[in-house]
Amino acid sequence: MNEINAHAPTSLRERVYLELRDEVLGGRIGPTERLTEPRLSKRFGVSRTPVRDALTRLVGDGLLAREEWGYSVVVPSMARVRDIYEVRIAVELRGISRSIENPQVRHDVDALGTELEHWYALRAAPPEPSPEFVLEDERFHTALLASSGNAELVAVLADVTRRIRRVRMYDFMITGRIETSIDEHIEIAERVAEGHLETAHRLLHEHIGASLEIVVERATRSLAAMNALAGPTPIYLGSP
Repeated sequence: MNEINAHAPTSLRERVYLELRDEVLGGRIGPTERLTEPRLSKRFGVSRTPVRDALTRLVGDGLLAREEWGYSVVVPSMARVRDIYEVRIAVELRGISRSIENPQVRHDVDALGTELEHWYALRAAPPEPSPEFVLEDERFHTALLASSGNAELVAVLADVTRRIRRVRMYDFMITGRIETSIDEHIEIAERVAEGHLETAHRLLHEHIGASLEIVVERATRSLAAMNALAGPTPIYLGSP
């Protein structure tokens, strides 16, 4: 039994959540494995409540799916991820291109300044590699797009990021990737604030494209680990 100390500083639900999340992202829980509250409660040596809370969060992350008998690991389709990334690229770049096409459409420089202060602080003290950084990354891209003044574009981006969050977590588990993202975010926002929109447009396109390749590489590696756990029934990496 993998017991969790009830008196540890981190809450029980957080400890269960983090361990299960890392096992799913690392491919250590196979797609054919049935996750149930009773089994997980016994494994962690806790009641069902923290297990239920952790499972609910993992469903919200897009890592698990609720089944009649319990929960299963969500297996992403790399083809679908690429399709969704195309939408992401189009939506985010539109936030800058609309200002290039129409000089009267201006970004909110004050909002960008506030966001930049946040990223300057992160650059001074970057966090350790963690899938949770995906939320910080989403914050930046949402703020950048929102500063362009089109709320409908922001709404579309929110839906897109929710749908690819599960695989984008892989992006920030590589040493040095968070520092690179911070530097790129700052450079993009500074160029937009300075009015160098063509440069910002190019940098943003390169930034998202690099993220896609890293995500696909890491997620494919994890899916290969899942395949090894699944045995003779391989996981399909193509279209859903």
